[in-house]
Amino acid sequence: MIKAYAAMSAGDVLELFKYEAQPLKPNEVNIKVETCGICHSDISAIDNSWGKSKYPMVAGHEIIGNIINIGTDVSLHKIGDRVGLGWHSGYCNDCEYCDAEDHNFCSSTSKTVYSQHGGFAEQVTAEEASVIPIPSELNHEDAGPLLCGGITVFTPIVEFKITKEHKVGIIGIGGLGHLALKFYKALGCHVTAFTNSQDKDDLLKSLGADEIISSTDKSQIKSLEAQFDLIISTVNIKLDWNLFLSIVKPRGRLHFVGAVLAPIESSVFSLMGGRKSISGSPVGSPKNIKKMLDFCSKHKIYPMVEHFKFEQINDAIKKLRDNKIRFRAVLSW
Repeated sequence: MIKAYAAMSAGDVLELFKYEAQPLKPNEVNIKVETCGICHSDISAIDNSWGKSKYPMVAGHEIIGNIINIGTDVSLHKIGDRVGLGWHSGYCNDCEYCDAEDHNFCSSTSKTVYSQHGGFAEQVTAEEASVIPIPSELNHEDAGPLLCGGITVFTPIVEFKITKEHKVGIIGIGGLGHLALKFYKALGCHVTAFTNSQDKDDLLKSLGADEIISSTDKSQIKSLEAQFDLIISTVNIKLDWNLFLSIVKPRGRLHFVGAVLAPIESSVFSLMGGRKSISGSPVGSPKNIKKMLDFCSKHKIYPMVEHFKFEQINDAIKKLRDNKIRFRAVLSW
């Protein structure tokens, strides 16, 4: 029997829950969980905010652990390997996107949380292609949030070929935004933090912010004029998107990685004048997760983490719900 923590219905506190392990498929591995981050997406799953949850719900998709069993066809990993598992636990491995190593575009992905029991458990199972080797020089105790929050803000670097020549703005400096600051500063970009918090200036500068601007002060934002090659929004609230488009350079883009549930309102004229773009992306492919982990190893980049034992999981979730985690929570057995 596998021990886990599960919500029995939408919004519930998590309870101790045990379930039988399923037989491994030929291309699957079984991972003994060492640590698992808690992401806002896990809370969305617990609350059924996206209408996809099944109960008992065992969330958790920022997993670091060791492989303890492998299927008969597994060739990418071996027993004893330390690995990570993020949002996806499997792919079709037979479509144009999987063939091009863009697995995250596959229309038949399995989700670590929604397709099975996730990482708030002693063990988790996944297809070998979705399982990422953890570099030996990386501090694995803090690395879990990189597998979701980290790759979410790293993906635009790869997709849009961002270099040190680009000027980048980051809206919202929380679990995603603080990692974005670290990544884009390490890349050599000039980085502006847009935040509505009044008490983070020294911290944001230490994370890499060259400038700190209020995300709700329209006159301050407007005064910046069109200077940004890329503005990344990590928030899940509605803002004046036309205003932010006005400070994007010609051929620049406003890119969404935060799950804003309200429709994105923008004027076509805000786009046409400078041939600007609006885009969005979630997580990333295994290939790019590996690139990100190598980048983190090289530049010694880690999320700011608060550690909790699994038996403290409800305390950690409450603190995250209350927006009192700075900036990511990680559970360990």
